[in-house]
Amino acid sequence: MSLNRSEKEAVIEEVTGLAARAQTLVIAEYRGITVADMTKLRNDARSKGVNLSVLKNTLARRAVAGSQFEVVGDQMTGPLIYGFSVDATAAAKVVADFAKTNDKLVIRGGAYGGKPLDVNGVKALASIPTKEVLLAQLCGLLMSPISRTAVVLGALAAKKGGGADATQDQTSEVAAA
Repeated sequence: MSLNRSEKEAVIEEVTGLAARAQTLVIAEYRGITVADMTKLRNDARSKGVNLSVLKNTLARRAVAGSQFEVVGDQMTGPLIYGFSVDATAAAKVVADFAKTNDKLVIRGGAYGGKPLDVNGVKALASIPTKEVLLAQLCGLLMSPISRTAVVLGALAAKKGGGADATQDQTSEVAAA
């Protein structure tokens, strides 16, 4: 179905807005994917804050012109799905996870931070843990020396005559922290 000029301008304006808010763009070829699989992909993307769009390539090129995603303009050929995400890794994760289970979805590339990404770059971006996981790992690293110090102090107290009661009290204090 052909779009008239005002509809094309509306599409360009919408995609320009997406590109302005997004940190990441992932491009994938969707040739041969069933409607049911595409619906599943879209639902998964929507739940993770990723906007997936099937666009005419000429409109997509115009929409990203002047943005950080302009660097992938030469990759915009063929039947493509465009994934924009505000979260740096969300679009890459959604597309890469779906591509693992459906060989019809072929990752073409993308862009992050004004730099083009190839297929391996998109997969590497997808393998980065989420913000919550990274914060939990950081917390664990910060707690490790404190926990070790408490265990050593507890062992010293037990050795100097505090006995099992002192060790038990300090162990419960460490667990509460």
